Amino acid sequence: MVGCGYWGKNLVRNFHKLGDLKVLCDVSDASLSLLAKQYDLEACKSYEDVLDRPDIDAVAIATPAAQHYAMVKAALLAGKDVFVEKPLSLQLAEGEELVEIARKKNRVLMVGHLLYYHPAIRQLKELIRKGTLGRVEYIYSSRLNFGKLRTEENILWSFAPHDISAILYLLDEDPVTVAAHGGAYLNPQIADLTLTSFQFASGVTSHIFVSWLHPYKEQKLVIVGDQRMAVFDDTESERKLVLYPHRVDWIDRLPVAHKSEGEVIVLPPEEPLLNECKHFLECLETRQTPRTDGRNGVRVLRVLNASEQSLKQNGHVQRLDAIPRRYFIHPTALVDEPCEIGDGTHIWHFSHVMSGCTVGKNCNFGQNVHVASGVRIGNNVKIQNNVSVYTGVELESDVFCGPSMVFTNVMNPRSHVNRKNEYRRTLVRKGASLGANSTIICGITIGEYAFVGAGAVVTRDVPDYALVVGAPARRMGWMCRCGIRLDVMNGHGQCPSCGQNYLLNGELLVALSEMPFAATGGKTPVAQTHAPIQQNQ
Repeated sequence: MVGCGYWGKNLVRNFHKLGDLKVLCDVSDASLSLLAKQYDLEACKSYEDVLDRPDIDAVAIATPAAQHYAMVKAALLAGKDVFVEKPLSLQLAEGEELVEIARKKNRVLMVGHLLYYHPAIRQLKELIRKGTLGRVEYIYSSRLNFGKLRTEENILWSFAPHDISAILYLLDEDPVTVAAHGGAYLNPQIADLTLTSFQFASGVTSHIFVSWLHPYKEQKLVIVGDQRMAVFDDTESERKLVLYPHRVDWIDRLPVAHKSEGEVIVLPPEEPLLNECKHFLECLETRQTPRTDGRNGVRVLRVLNASEQSLKQNGHVQRLDAIPRRYFIHPTALVDEPCEIGDGTHIWHFSHVMSGCTVGKNCNFGQNVHVASGVRIGNNVKIQNNVSVYTGVELESDVFCGPSMVFTNVMNPRSHVNRKNEYRRTLVRKGASLGANSTIICGITIGEYAFVGAGAVVTRDVPDYALVVGAPARRMGWMCRCGIRLDVMNGHGQCPSCGQNYLLNGELLVALSEMPFAATGGKTPVAQTHAPIQQNQ
């Protein structure tokens, strides 16, 4: 844990409660020695020494925002997974650079957008999804306090990231326009309060009011729908989330408001920060993408950057048009953010793609397809109805998954035993086909252009081009990459449809275009020749 002061001490408490905290790092002797003694942990004043330690897998950073970019970059380059408090950085370009470094280093990068992990926000998301509020018209958020004053960033960058991230999550869209007004009273260069307005393509208008010069603490989020209104007041203990079924009637062509009693929504007694810390540790174990990953942090940075530009220009409206989706998601389907979906992909009725997934271009997901967190899917993959692709499964490009075929990811499941850290990787290589109702036991590899017959139960690796059937599945022949069964005699085979030639190389079938030069007797292999193979060769 790097930074053990104002907010860092709360992270220390939660990570220690979860049992994964080893070292505290801070430049302040007072904070460092006090917490190290309280939690019986190692103390270190040198961040460089922490990054040099091979027994440290990840760092959590809660230092001033101006230090985030340099410290996160150093940790990623040192091979550490990183949790960093919001904002990811103070510059959009720096945030994008950090995301790219994390991708290249295959490191977990998570940003502390706390409201994502608040049970009230999760409940609001569900109410919007179910249509309980009706069509969302307006969202207002206030985060006010007479609190800790910053000198390195203004109130917009200090307070507003929480509310921006929550509104983007609830609406699942980015604003089209942003305009911000503010006042700087303590320091002429640093705004002490700001009012930022957003306009979304769906027609929703939103305002965020933040201030650290307010006489009392206020943290509210108000959502106005055309059927109900919702108020989330984080300072309340018993009435934290309330629904109001107010309505407006038109009488004599004039609107008349009718108020109703509020309905308290009971929330589970969860600490959002503990939920956030748990999620980070789960991502370290499973290597799934965090719900608030670096890309999510950059998304918030784009809005903050546009708001800052408007603030500097006395409220001049900034356009922040979201890139139009070039893929199709059916209205009954659900795609959780953050998630990468490639151009031309279609996701059909009642399917669910969870956060942290990467889906390539021109894929097609049929009805009732479930893709779990962290799954990677290549280009041109077709997944038919009623298939679940669980965490730990990777599908390369051109894979076909037949109707109701089954993946697994644990060898010995028990309902009462949590085995998330025992998930086994299943790799389906390029061009493979998995027949209807087949079952793929976890921990194996299905080779390129292999063909698994309908109803087969695959319990071990399948070679490239192999045709396997039965329970347990056994190789019954070979398949061409075009999907036609091959007759392989005397170590040779030719596709009767496309003419592709194959040779047996030991126990493996290899297309001539892929055959190692030495294995062909020093002769240059020829692919796609249509001359017939003589059986006496």
